Formats: sequence, C-alpha cells, structure tokens
Amino acid sequence: MNMQKIGVLGAGTMGSGISQVFAINGYNVTLIDISAAALDRAMDAVDKSLSRLLSKEKITGQQKSDALSRIRTGVNLSDLADCDVVIEAATENLELKLQLMAQLDAIVRPEAILASNTSSISITRLAAATTRPERVVGLHFFNPVPVMALVEVIRGLQTSESAFDSMEALAKAVGKTPVKVKNSAGFVVNRLLCPMLNEAVFALSENLASASEIDEAMKMGANHPIGPLALCDMIGLDVQLAVMQVLFESFKDSKYRPAPLLVEMVEAGYLGRKTGRGFYQY
Repeated sequence: MNMQKIGVLGAGTMGSGISQVFAINGYNVTLIDISAAALDRAMDAVDKSLSRLLSKEKITGQQKSDALSRIRTGVNLSDLADCDVVIEAATENLELKLQLMAQLDAIVRPEAILASNTSSISITRLAAATTRPERVVGLHFFNPVPVMALVEVIRGLQTSESAFDSMEALAKAVGKTPVKVKNSAGFVVNRLLCPMLNEAVFALSENLASASEIDEAMKMGANHPIGPLALCDMIGLDVQLAVMQVLFESFKDSKYRPAPLLVEMVEAGYLGRKTGRGFYQY
C-alpha cells in the first residue's frame, strides 16, 4: 500500500510534532482537532520548530515552506476520510480513545490503517472498538517528536503482519528508529521510565532532597540528560499520572501505585511546563 496521505487526530504537543515529522519528509498531512485555537497553536509550534532547524542550517528555507504547505488543518473528522494512515494523538484517556477509534473506523476507508500514539493503553482493546482490528497498530512517538529517534511499534493481539510491517517501514521512512513491541501496559519505555519518575516524586514527598537536588543527583550519578522531576514536568504530570494508573490497574501490583503528591498536584492543576507550574515554575 502506497502511503502518502497521513492523518493526525489531536493538535497538542505530540500531534503537532508528528505532523511536522511527516511533512518535512514529504508526506501530505491532515491535522484535525475539535479546537480551531489548538490548531492555530499547533501550526505556530511547527513554524517555530522549523525556524529553529533553519537557523541551525539543518533545513533550507524552501524545505520549511514546503513542509508548512503540506499540512492542512480542520475541525471535522470527515476530512480524514481519504487518508492512508490516521494516527490518533488525543489525550491519554481510554474512553476518549475508544470513542475516537470507533468514529475513525466509520469514516476512514476500510483499507487504511488506524494507529494510536498512546503511551500506555492496550492496542488490543483499542482495536476491538473497530471493525478492522487487524489494521490497528500502536505507533508511539516520543516528545519532542522532531528530536527523539525512537518509535515503539506495538502489535495488538489482532494486528496483521502486513499492517505491523507497514508501520515499521513508515517509521523508518521518516527517519525514526522503530522498536517492535508486544502489546502490554506501558509497552517498554514507559513500563521502565514512569515508575522511576513516580519514585522520584515519592522521594520528594519524603523530603529526601529538593527537586533540583534529586534531578542533579540523577544527572550526575546516573548520567541522565535531564532529571526525573524536570522530565515529568516536560511530559506533563497528568500524562505521568495516567500512565501510572494504567500500570497499576493492569498489573494490580503496589509498586505501580501513583505517588499521592503526584495525584494532588494534578488535582491542583500543576501539570508542568504546559501550565507554567509543576515541580518547577516556568
């Protein structure tokens, strides 16, 4: 299947980054969101990101102009009808994703592939919400999408070999390094990473050290490029909490229990960089 038209559902940080990566690599992208304001912010983010690449002479002015022209935006799901692949990049919420997958299934042509950028939710379960479960694949990009090389390609129980292989090839085509992953809560990276971030929140709540000291310790002692609490702020505390809840509910193991401080901060609306306050102020 010749894949040239890519749909992206959700114009947040991940959706805008995914759109940029495909557009700069020559694909036509349709970016959809229910909010016109969110679409404007997404296109502004893409413009600024491409401008940074231009200033570093990693792309030319013509490449920037071409990439921007390849992204069209809209607020109607029906605009995705002619896409070869649609990547769902909505909020990490099971009920929302199930609803969106069912809606996409009814709109997008039967031979198209539905992919989800979920960071923790079962691809098998999402696939079951459609009439084409064999053509549903997990395609988990990492933030910031234009910079991070990894894409987890997740196979649900129903996913066909051809659909899985085509998504692995698509990830390579946009310069990413795919890792094949079997469906399981949190997949590989977040199964390992999020419990570590959660433990850093426990350490902070127990006053073992300040947020900056915890981060500095992990940067200097474990050679991490960014500390766990600063990374949590970058990811979004709400996303971190959602992943921990999925892990806890899936495995019923207390080691995945979300830190109470994390829960309270999300309840307070302190979600990290996107709200200007998390473990640090921005």
